[in-house]
Amino acid sequence: MASALTDKLSRLVKHISGQARITESNVADMLREVRMALLEADVALPVVRDFIARVKEKALGQEVIGSLQPGQALVAIVNQELAATMGEGVSDLNLAAQPPAVILMAGLQGAGKTTTTAKLARWLINQRKKKVLTVSGDVYRPAAIEQLKTVTAQAGAEWFPSTPDQKPADIARAALDYARKHYFDVLLVDTAGRLAIDEALMAEIKDLHSVLNPVETLFVVDAMQGQDAINTAKAFSDALPLTGIVLTKLDGDSRGGAALSVRQITGAPIKFAGTSEKLDGLELFDANRHAGRVLGMGDILALVEQVTAGVDMAAAQKLAEKVKRGDAFDLNDFLAQIQQMRSMGGLSNIMDKLPSQMAAKAGQVDMDKAEKDIGRKQGIIHSMTPLERRKPDLIKATRKRRIAAGAGVQVQDVNRLLKEFEQMQTMMKKMSGGGMMKMMKKLGGMKGMGGMGGGGFPGMR
Repeated sequence: MASALTDKLSRLVKHISGQARITESNVADMLREVRMALLEADVALPVVRDFIARVKEKALGQEVIGSLQPGQALVAIVNQELAATMGEGVSDLNLAAQPPAVILMAGLQGAGKTTTTAKLARWLINQRKKKVLTVSGDVYRPAAIEQLKTVTAQAGAEWFPSTPDQKPADIARAALDYARKHYFDVLLVDTAGRLAIDEALMAEIKDLHSVLNPVETLFVVDAMQGQDAINTAKAFSDALPLTGIVLTKLDGDSRGGAALSVRQITGAPIKFAGTSEKLDGLELFDANRHAGRVLGMGDILALVEQVTAGVDMAAAQKLAEKVKRGDAFDLNDFLAQIQQMRSMGGLSNIMDKLPSQMAAKAGQVDMDKAEKDIGRKQGIIHSMTPLERRKPDLIKATRKRRIAAGAGVQVQDVNRLLKEFEQMQTMMKKMSGGGMMKMMKKLGGMKGMGGMGGGGFPGMR
C-alpha cells in the first residue's frame, strides 16, 4: 500500500474525527494538511488542486447528519472525493465481442507488463472461466518471449510462439488467426516496452492496435514511479484509445500518487491492481475500497475475499466434522492450519487490509520474523514421521533431537511448536465439547489483534 500517504491521511483522519463543528478554520487546516500529504505522495498538481476545491466546496456547505460528529462528516467527504478521483466503484473488463476478445497490453519496460499479462490470464481463467491464449510482440528482448512462455504455463493458459526475427504486426495476425481457429475466448497480446517513450515505440503499438482492433487496451503502469508514471500515462493516452489502467506494485512502499492521478490525467479507469508478485496477486480495482485503505480504514471486504479464496472449504469441513466427533486434533491438522495461513498470502498481506488502528497493534509483531517462524514450524512438522504427527505424545527427548536435526533447528524450537500445538488442541477440545458458540462470541468481541496468537495465526505472539 501507499504507506507514506496512508500514514499521513490516517493520522489526519484521527485528528479531525473529533472536531466539534465544521468551520472555515478547521476545514482550511485540514485541507492544508491534505494538500501537503498529496503533493509529497507525488500526486499531480492539477489533480491536487481539483481535489482540494471539491472537498472545500462540499465541506463548507455540509449539513451534518445527527448521528455523525462534524469531524466524521469531514472524513466522509474526503473519502468520497478520493474515490471519485480514482473513478468510483469498479470498472470491469469488456469482453463483449466475437471471440476471441483481444486485450492489448501497453506500457514501458520494467512496469511489469509480461507478469501482469500472465496474472490477467490466470484471473480470466479462474474468475471468468475463459480459454486464454497469450502472445509476445516484444521482438527486441528474446528473454521477454521466454518469460511470457514460462509464466503463461504457470497461469494455466496457452502460449503462442513468436521469434525475434518476426515483425510484431505479423505475430499479431498469426496469433489472432490461431485463436479464432482454436476457439479461444481471449487473446492477450504483450507488447514491447522501452526505458523511455519514443516515436518508434508509439508507431509500433499504434500499428498493432490497428491490426488487432482490441476490445481492451490496458496501460500497465508501476505505482512506485510517482510523477514519472503520470507523465508516461499521459503520453500513452494521447497515442492510444486506452480503455483501462493496471497499477502494478501497489503493495510496495510507494508514495501512492499514481493511483490518485492516472484516472484523472488519462480519463481511463483503473481496472486492476497488482497486489503481490505471485500470479494470483491481481485484483479488480475498487476505487471506494482503495480510498478507505488510503485513509487507514482498511479493506475488510478484500480481507474476507482473500480468506475465502485461500481456505480449502472441503478440508475445513472435514476438520469441523472431526472436532465434532471428538477425535484428537493432531499435528497433521496443525500443519494444515499453517498451510492455510500461507495460502492466504501470509501475515503481511493480511495486515495490509486491516484498519490502521488494528494494524498498528499488529505492527508490534515483527512480520518478517513471524513469516520465518511459520516456515520453521512447517519444517519441524515435515521432519516428523507420519506416526509422530498422528500421535504427538510419542515425541520425547530422543525424537525431539532427531526432529530438530532434520529441520535444522534447536530442540527449544521443537518444544515451542509442541506447546503451541497443545494450546490449539485444548481450544479444539473446548469446541468439540459444545463450546463452539461461546468461542465464536469471544473471538467476535476481541479488540484489535489481541487474541490471535497461538490459536488463530500460528507464529504471531
